[in-house]
Amino acid sequence: MNIAIIGLGLIGGSLARTIKLHTDHTVYGCDLSTETINQAKLFSAIDDELDDDKLAQCDLTLVALYPQAIVDWVTANAGKIKKDSLVIDCGGVKQVIVEKLQAVAAHSGFRYIGGHPMAGREFSGFRYARDDMFDHASMILTPDGNESLEVMQFARDFFIDLGFRRVQFTTPLVHDEMIAYTSQLAHIVSSAYVKCPLADKHRGFSAGSFADMTRVARLNEQMWTELFFDNREALLPEVDGLVERLAAYRDALRDNDRDTMMALLKEGREVKERLTEN
Repeated sequence: MNIAIIGLGLIGGSLARTIKLHTDHTVYGCDLSTETINQAKLFSAIDDELDDDKLAQCDLTLVALYPQAIVDWVTANAGKIKKDSLVIDCGGVKQVIVEKLQAVAAHSGFRYIGGHPMAGREFSGFRYARDDMFDHASMILTPDGNESLEVMQFARDFFIDLGFRRVQFTTPLVHDEMIAYTSQLAHIVSSAYVKCPLADKHRGFSAGSFADMTRVARLNEQMWTELFFDNREALLPEVDGLVERLAAYRDALRDNDRDTMMALLKEGREVKERLTEN
């Protein structure tokens, strides 16, 4: 199978390396950076640079760009994509992408499924791409409900073959609601937490908790700002809810209310234990 990968950063580059490790597929890649293309060739992550002729021969196209760039690239190149081939984007939000690309795909004659590989690192760029990035990770797919079982099975099997632990099928709306909580809120919390005036003095006083809380503060602010505002409707209530819950802990401390603090901590522990058991 011929596969096109659009964008060879952390996710696209890792997909390319993983595909070459686990399969015999031919991979063509494109990126705005000539240096990145050369690195991908050097590491045998791609067989060659993608051009219009090769795109027309690809059975699967994976688009790993920022959300608006995904829409722009697919729209601009829709007429060059092989008819009846499958396009899957890897954007971190789904509604704003899917609602536009479903129409483009239907008009141009290729198949499209929204996607989001649930893996990453606090670094960006091809240099940090890994061929084990997706081991035991989840791949979320958001078909439109009209896609054939054969196409969905093909997509599922493809990602399982790359080492993903599971493929989760859902709707764009549910995806965005859940990602607001499981991913985007965590990045906001980490960014706010690390700004404490004591942060510069942490050495010798910090351990795993500090490392865990601050890891994702090392983010790509351009990409995450786009993701946050693309998912503003789902993310804002999650931020409000966290502020409200934090206020309860603050009030217990302010009021010297040990019983309430203990109850709050107990509730949190029990929630975590229930999640762990499941």
